[in-house]
Amino acid sequence: MNEQSHPAEHEHQIHKIGWLRASVLGANDGLLSTASLIVGVAAGKAPYTGVVLAGVAGLVAGAMAMAAGEFVSVSSQADTERADLEKEAHFLREHPEYELAELTQIYVDRGVSDELAAQVAAELTEADALGTHARDELGISDHAAARPVQAAFASAGSFSVGAFLPLMAYIVAPGEWAIAVVIVATLLSLIGLGSLSAHIGGAGKVRAATRVTFWGMAAMAVTAFIGHLFGTVV
Repeated sequence: MNEQSHPAEHEHQIHKIGWLRASVLGANDGLLSTASLIVGVAAGKAPYTGVVLAGVAGLVAGAMAMAAGEFVSVSSQADTERADLEKEAHFLREHPEYELAELTQIYVDRGVSDELAAQVAAELTEADALGTHARDELGISDHAAARPVQAAFASAGSFSVGAFLPLMAYIVAPGEWAIAVVIVATLLSLIGLGSLSAHIGGAGKVRAATRVTFWGMAAMAVTAFIGHLFGTVV
């Protein structure tokens, strides 16, 4: 059979979904939560050092919380996958004929003829019974498997990067323009983040950028209103 080049536009992005979700979620949360915190505290007439301290505290606490939350969440998923694989391995040892028939029926339900489905099921079972059942019966595959440590580091790192941007914007901005600079820098960063995540994931950039920008504006508007209303140091 002649080899043909694989068109670039045919490359799928599903293998990136694990780390992409954690990284985008972390960066978006870091950027938006820290910017909103800074805007809210600054709107409450807090001193410069108080706003900076609040931003740094938000960065550190948020990164640790993201890492812990992501690790616990993905660990639970990994535990469930591991338990299902152990159960499937047990059934393969104790009831191989039933499992073979079950696998055959899965292929039949997908449109394969009875004879070919039986042949495919038998050959795949001989090659890698557990791997085949994990993929085709349970929906567990290597590229989508839960990786708690990877997800935790991705979330914490991306949160820190996202939180650092509005914090630095406030630090370097002139005093009377600090809030405005933070808002503009945050909105531009959100647009860039939404476009980047859409590009990596192969989705529409305009919709992604619009979505994160809208919620970013809403979050900063609410916190600015609360800070101005109460006028206290948080």
